[in-house]
Amino acid sequence: MRLTQWTDYSLRVLMYCAACEHRELPVTITEIADSHGISRSHLTKVVHQLGAHGLLDTTRGRGGGMRLCKPAAQINVGEVVRQTETDFAMVECFDAQTNQCTLSPQCRLKGVLQQATDSYLAVLDGVTLADLIAPAPSRAKATPVAMPVSRQARKA
Repeated sequence: MRLTQWTDYSLRVLMYCAACEHRELPVTITEIADSHGISRSHLTKVVHQLGAHGLLDTTRGRGGGMRLCKPAAQINVGEVVRQTETDFAMVECFDAQTNQCTLSPQCRLKGVLQQATDSYLAVLDGVTLADLIAPAPSRAKATPVAMPVSRQARKA
């Protein structure tokens, strides 16, 4: 699964606002556009949609900008992705209206891919915006984890 550029920009805007959550002045679109090298006009559309979804409070004019509508710890990443993505159909058979696949009656791929999509979203549902901007844990404290070795690597 690949997120659209729209969702990527939406998450960047929200993360930037979360990182600036406690500062006095609101975040501006120009500030984010310059920081990420993104078109200001494109970000304006993203910010408008995030405001319509109740994620950002925006103020126009001099001294205006944007702030999160609620604390970053209360903004669920899975919900944001569901609001900003338009299509979770990984293959054509996910849509009964346009499905042309002749294997559909006996195919199990659709079920496996749906399970994968559900798992993907379940992971995102367990993450808040605050989790995304939290400082990374120190490597010195991290416990080393053994990486699984593929069957082919074991044979070599």
